[in-house]
Amino acid sequence: MEENETEELKASVNAVDFIHGIGSRDLEDCLFADSLVTVSDSGRELGDFSVSVTKASYNEELCYMLHANSHGTIDDIPCGTSIEAYISRNLEILEENHHEYVKLEKQTVDRKVHIVRQDDQLVVNRINSEKEGVKTQTLTFPLSSLKGFVSEASNFLILRILARQKTVPEYMTFQSFDADTVLSKSVYRALGWKKQMIGEELVDIFGIERTVSSAKGSLATWHCYFMPDGHLASRVQLGSPAIMKLLHLPFLLDGVEKDHIPVFEKKPLIWEEDMELYSKFLDRKEELKADYSSYIRQRPELKALMADFLQFLLLRKPQDVFSFARDFFAPFASQSPSGKSLTN
Repeated sequence: MEENETEELKASVNAVDFIHGIGSRDLEDCLFADSLVTVSDSGRELGDFSVSVTKASYNEELCYMLHANSHGTIDDIPCGTSIEAYISRNLEILEENHHEYVKLEKQTVDRKVHIVRQDDQLVVNRINSEKEGVKTQTLTFPLSSLKGFVSEASNFLILRILARQKTVPEYMTFQSFDADTVLSKSVYRALGWKKQMIGEELVDIFGIERTVSSAKGSLATWHCYFMPDGHLASRVQLGSPAIMKLLHLPFLLDGVEKDHIPVFEKKPLIWEEDMELYSKFLDRKEELKADYSSYIRQRPELKALMADFLQFLLLRKPQDVFSFARDFFAPFASQSPSGKSLTN
């Protein structure tokens, strides 16, 4: 690569300064979940989209866990994307899994990208499954060359922070990967304010544009609009026949709503007068609680996944919960090793 090309791929000074200026409070304010519905130009529901950020730990390092999931049917073709990532407090990627699929009539196009930080390098593994077969590729990037790098996962955090600040530095340019995992430019631009109907309320929303250039010369551009508190109100990739929209204002367990939580009277637990059996029950109970708590702590993605499911369930309120659950978790089945039993 020529020297001038290397210079072109560097992040802008204001982008690097923006990352360095992010404080712990900025990140704490981003710890929430968004749930949107994907609709066509005519308003027909096509699928669901969610993204959530929670605190986590990665190799004993305090960090943030992001989970994003989109699945649905566009032009009668099932497709979806899922992202799970551990992000440092400096918005550096510790580990990220990005999975995309398109289920065509006679084949499934499947793309998986795994990114992990190893010592002083970022290691990227790509697995593409198409009709021609499976293609794998491994790429390595020195961390010293990735100053101002933003992945698809950390992009969601940057958007939330910018939305809460309600301003975007002019010509803010980061490094990022294009669809072929080639290092490219990612430029952010403010779109200003507009109004959107959310439920029965007309809400002011702030827009941010993100454009990722491609080594092939093409551009991929997204327009995202946010509520003043950082909740995502709409998201669309320019040229796509679908748009993701927030149908109802986020429910906050505060104020009046909190008063509506039902309170159930506790009933005394009466046991047989068998102290030995009662003692064994308590021992076993504490053993199981410790085991379950340990399992959940080691897998923060479990909470994110179940939170996404419950949010979509309450948003859509389906009559057939079992069919809804089957459709929601269907995209994850393709990520499981073949032949692996649930009882293993």
